[in-house]
Amino acid sequence: MPEKKPPNILLIFPDQMRRHAMGCSGNKQVKTPNLDRLASESVYFTNCIANCPVCTPDRAVLLTGKYPLSNGTVVNDLPLSTKQTTVAEVLRDAGYRTGYIGKWHLDGIPRSKFTPPGPRRQGFDSYWAAYECHHQYFGTKYYLDTPQLVRAKGYEPDTQTNLAVDFIRRNREGPFFLMLSWGPPHTPYRVVPKKYLDMYDPASLQLRPNCRNAKRDELAGYYAHITALDNDLGQLMQWLDGLELAGNTIVIFTSDHGDMLWSHGQVKKQQPWEECINVPLIIRYPRVLKRQRSDTLIGLADLAPTLLSLAGVPKPEGMEGLDLSHTICGKNGPRHESVPIMDIVPVDQALRWGGKEWRGVRTLRHTYVRLQEGGWLLYDNLADPFQQNNLINDPGHKKLREELEAKLQAWLKKLGDKFLLGEEHLAQLGQLDAWKARERHFHGGGKW
Repeated sequence: MPEKKPPNILLIFPDQMRRHAMGCSGNKQVKTPNLDRLASESVYFTNCIANCPVCTPDRAVLLTGKYPLSNGTVVNDLPLSTKQTTVAEVLRDAGYRTGYIGKWHLDGIPRSKFTPPGPRRQGFDSYWAAYECHHQYFGTKYYLDTPQLVRAKGYEPDTQTNLAVDFIRRNREGPFFLMLSWGPPHTPYRVVPKKYLDMYDPASLQLRPNCRNAKRDELAGYYAHITALDNDLGQLMQWLDGLELAGNTIVIFTSDHGDMLWSHGQVKKQQPWEECINVPLIIRYPRVLKRQRSDTLIGLADLAPTLLSLAGVPKPEGMEGLDLSHTICGKNGPRHESVPIMDIVPVDQALRWGGKEWRGVRTLRHTYVRLQEGGWLLYDNLADPFQQNNLINDPGHKKLREELEAKLQAWLKKLGDKFLLGEEHLAQLGQLDAWKARERHFHGGGKW
């Protein structure tokens, strides 16, 4: 019998999208028919956790399968070291054609910089149509293999989706690994085609019970972005079907972190609440995976080793994430009792609200978070899904608090995390000068 072809891999990666903003998650206000269909054909995870919920660190976590202190990328706008091994490099060396389209945010400042062909592309060697970081969704711009900036009209994700279709068509013989990194639904929320904005009446939107002082027009824009992305996703799935690639293509849909959107009175990221750390994860691989809704606890650090295993490619030494392919294939094997969550260097909006360094664990049922000076948050997410009852000082939960603290301490020991101030970690990693340059670049040397 002929040997089975290695699967193609399409990893779709919007920025700042929380799991709760999809129809398949139970949110009937947001229109996501294509995501809902994809989820119904896939393994749909309800407990995918952003380990370090801010852009650059979690993008590095996903690509390396290593936590931030191990891969050295602990804060926004510091470059991922070319000494790290990424999932793209492993797949490239296994014979895959690797492509990257969209927001990169792994090559440092300035955010307008050109990332040339070579090591700084972290293994995406076959095709590159990317820009370090911008959120001008009607100001589409990207670099190919020269420093000449390419510009396009229209809504940026539409352009990026068309580029992805071209890559898939040109590489249909496979195997290919393509990562498509859309900028929305990250702010600005209302920079989206009018036809999608018109689908949402801000006044009629129901807010999560933990929302305070929400700006309904911006929430409507967030949903409008997601519906626009859903349309692009539908086009990608149609092309996979039309090219007869769907059966042997692993499709992954996830995000680097969520968005608070005024839950608990907070916005954006770097927060330990569910709106920020619980992100979408949908994996479709018809040849291997059965359709199911999975409560498996999985962190973004686990995606690289899990993906490599599904593709039949050995993971490199040093990956810290857990290969959970056996679990989603219905087989016995190790599972997480908890996954670590962290903000190592508070930055930007986290400093605006007085945020401090924090560490925590998320289990299937509980969220536990501490500051350096002691416990901060403890929630029973089953009894209290909107996390409105902080149990951290409840005497009746002393034993639970101690058990979760023990789990956290075990993670800190495993990861070599001494839970220092952010700048102390940066100094130990040799990144303090780069961090100070970042602060000067954005803030003139001062903190928020």
